[in-house]
Amino acid sequence: MANIVTIAAETRTRAGKGAARATRRAGKIPAVIYGGKLEPSLISLEPRDVLKELHRAGWQSRQYEVQTGTEPVRALIRGVQFHPVTDSPIHVDFQRLVPGERIKVQVPVHFDNDGTSPGLKRGGVLNVVRHVVDVFCDSDNIPEQFTADLGPLDFNDNVRWNDLKGTENSRPVDTRDFVVATVVPPTKVEEAVATPGVAAPAKAAVAKAPAKRG
Repeated sequence: MANIVTIAAETRTRAGKGAARATRRAGKIPAVIYGGKLEPSLISLEPRDVLKELHRAGWQSRQYEVQTGTEPVRALIRGVQFHPVTDSPIHVDFQRLVPGERIKVQVPVHFDNDGTSPGLKRGGVLNVVRHVVDVFCDSDNIPEQFTADLGPLDFNDNVRWNDLKGTENSRPVDTRDFVVATVVPPTKVEEAVATPGVAAPAKAAVAKAPAKRG
């Protein structure tokens, strides 16, 4: 089971764009917690707390305990809106988690043992097809990450869904045994290089026959 991160929040009483702008002017980020067959809860967050989580990999599947001064709410971050110019977060959507409920989440893939892969050691390149995997899982058993072992991989070998570790309590949305990453051989580009100091061969002169005199 993944670690649960506590995040502090304050309740908001007013909804709407005007109230959200007022929250931002006060230096906070407006947010909402929805789901669980309950009315949405309006809250505000400290920008530094939101940025800290967004800068950490795997926030899409990380569980949060949102503290508002009343009963804490366990939730996932489902969406973040960013300012079109500054790229700062301006709104956060949380989904309330209900014990026993099956949900869809994005789980990041962590790659191990790249230093021992024969293909990578010989100059191959790791082509990552999926950095995250969409899965269904129980809200009480959300994986923090899946692990791919690159150690045995040589040129043209790949890691598939069935090769990942930590998938025991998850079912992929894509039911195929899809490729997650492949070790690609290096591409050699040969260029013709002129040898310095060597002139190009001269064209042979064509001798003209002497004109006949009558």
